[in-house]
Amino acid sequence: MSVPSTPFHDLERYTAIPRLSGLTLSPDGTRLVTTVATLNPKGTGYTTALWEVDPEGDRAAHRLTRSTKGETGAAFNATGDLYFTSARPDPDGEDDETGPALWQMPARGGEARVVLSRTGGVGGVSCARDADRVVVVADQLPGARSEQEHRTLATGRSEAGVDAILHAGYPIRYWDHDLGPARPQVFALEDGPDPHAEATDRPPEAHLRLLSGGMTAPLHEPSPVLSPDGTFALVGVTLPEARAVLREGVARIDLETGEVRTLLDQPGHEAHAGPVSPDGSTAVVVVDRVTTPTDAPHPRLHLMDTATGETTPLAHDWDRWGRPVAWTPDGGSVLVLADSDGRCPVFRIDVSSGEVTQLTHDDAAWSTLVVSPTGESAYGVRSSYLFPPEVARLDLHTGEVSALRGPAERPEVPGTLEEVETTTADGTRVRAWLALPGTEAPADGHPLLLWIHGGPLGSWNAWTWRWNPWLMTAQGYAVLLPDPALSTGYGQDFIQRGWGAWGDAPFTDLMAVTDATVARADIDADRTAAMGGSFGGYMANWVAGHTDRFRAVVTHASLWALEGFGPTTDAAFYWQREMTPEMSEANSPHRFVEDIVTPMLVIHGDKDYRVPIGEGLRLWYELLSRSGRPAEADGSTVHRFLFFPHENHWILKPQHARMWYSVVSGFLAEHVRGEQPDALPQELGLTPPAEESDQD
Repeated sequence: MSVPSTPFHDLERYTAIPRLSGLTLSPDGTRLVTTVATLNPKGTGYTTALWEVDPEGDRAAHRLTRSTKGETGAAFNATGDLYFTSARPDPDGEDDETGPALWQMPARGGEARVVLSRTGGVGGVSCARDADRVVVVADQLPGARSEQEHRTLATGRSEAGVDAILHAGYPIRYWDHDLGPARPQVFALEDGPDPHAEATDRPPEAHLRLLSGGMTAPLHEPSPVLSPDGTFALVGVTLPEARAVLREGVARIDLETGEVRTLLDQPGHEAHAGPVSPDGSTAVVVVDRVTTPTDAPHPRLHLMDTATGETTPLAHDWDRWGRPVAWTPDGGSVLVLADSDGRCPVFRIDVSSGEVTQLTHDDAAWSTLVVSPTGESAYGVRSSYLFPPEVARLDLHTGEVSALRGPAERPEVPGTLEEVETTTADGTRVRAWLALPGTEAPADGHPLLLWIHGGPLGSWNAWTWRWNPWLMTAQGYAVLLPDPALSTGYGQDFIQRGWGAWGDAPFTDLMAVTDATVARADIDADRTAAMGGSFGGYMANWVAGHTDRFRAVVTHASLWALEGFGPTTDAAFYWQREMTPEMSEANSPHRFVEDIVTPMLVIHGDKDYRVPIGEGLRLWYELLSRSGRPAEADGSTVHRFLFFPHENHWILKPQHARMWYSVVSGFLAEHVRGEQPDALPQELGLTPPAEESDQD
């Protein structure tokens, strides 16, 4: 038996590929640190570790940390010490389960040590570039006035076995976790023992000084943006309105006095803080209008005076949604990332003229960027559908990009990548990536899988571990990754085409680019399937109710009945802006259940708070009871429901990812190829153990 030629031919090997994310640069520009996740020995999760990458690309990357609990959240302080968070045991402390502690690895070398441990742990750390100032994000119970009281209250809840949460506001959950009763707060890290803590025999650690106690609890964990001199931080501030509506503005926290001032609160708009200029006087912020059923989001860049909050438009003629990530050291330019034509390049914007220059032209999506002290180079994490995230250097003068020697080699992909495009009936260009098997196409062409991205505001432009086309090309499928209306990277008008009308232009765009693809000689137009997750799952449901051209439909974490989804999702106030009740009804897939004749595989996680499990349950029941292909009299059905009781919007555990792909592959083999699928994974408990089957 031949050994599979790539990791994509074997799910065990695939889930074991190291996964890189994040990047931080030391103040002197000599050290780059990233985080790498590797499969644990049992194959049931990932352990993270910090790795150092040589900015010059000469030395091989080397591992800095090692523990079964893992390390995350790396940040350098002004003197080059490396901070990170980890729940690994403190060799000098008590072995208690207090949550992730804050650790420090000295710049001069030596072992890392715990600088702060607390009940509930530490969520994240940020450091000023030019000053000895460290800010920590951590949860604190609302009734606590000090860290000691927080510990007492948390211990009391735990010992009493109470996990009830009494809410007085909205929201109460976010993506995959319940909110409260502890709330994420921003603290200053102070040297020495906490003056409010009880005396102990342990050497004094640092302590926390609460900075955000008077602010409304944020929708998600705050990400403080520190000024280079460490005098203040910009944070998102939640702005509650009537009828459970929330907006976000920008607040300034004086890190010495703790004074909090809201700098940016524009009615009818949201605002998010970006990086602060080298002299601390200006920040780049993103201001977006609050959406309505007729007005799509339109985030735009502004320069904000960090003392007054006054804003000035920046590059408003640029038809892209920019995400500011860094200033150049001279303060003359801002580096920005933005989806653009199926990529996510790096752009430079001159702050005086607003002129935008595209710096990178590789077929890649950049996700993180840090700038060298000299301004000669930037370092970032980039990926494409040809390679997973890796660290690369960008010459800011020439635009030359060089991959650095990272912690893992690029895996060989089993195929090739092309672009396809078409022009729709209304004259709009729609493009897609097409992943093709590396083998010669059979006489009738490769079977085709149409993959529909989520969002819906997004783009197929970066490597994804959860929806990876190479796992399917390894099985002989071609995979089409289109960007239909509502996708980012094609201008504001392209988004507006689909706004409030999900079943219109997004659907016709998908069908048009599919038509153009199946017209190729190397594609079999008769063997196709449609698949999607989240909004992509919504579109898969819509496709199933509006055409029978596909042999199978796979719908993951999908929206089914919009009137039920809207009030029960974790951020209902946002989705209620999306459509009027009439628009929601017109665009709801459940109305067309009687027209569904295509076999469907429904997949949902019980802990999904973005698209609650009720959507999957109702879809499943109505498929079996009301669809054009309902359950037979004996209860049998061509449809299937893959349910994950402990997964959320994403299937994250590696053993469940393998199960996901195994079940999907079997379903497609049966209905698209007309083949007898391989035996279901034994872990599902539906087939006898292999050795017992052999005896039979």
